[in-house]
Amino acid sequence: MNLIMFGMPGGTEWILILLAILLLFGAKKIPELMKGLGSGIKEFKKASNDVTDPINDKKLDN
Repeated sequence: MNLIMFGMPGGTEWILILLAILLLFGAKKIPELMKGLGSGIKEFKKASNDVTDPINDKKLDN
């Protein structure tokens, strides 16, 4: 038995998960939720770069 794949959902489970999300939030809310998620990821990447860039610049100076 492969323990790595034990917790991963298969095709049918993904369909059920997506159907549950559709029922909970409705078709009109999903694009709005995805837009918020995308902007959150974009902001996280920007903040991460703001922290790592000075560190990388300091390493290059040495």
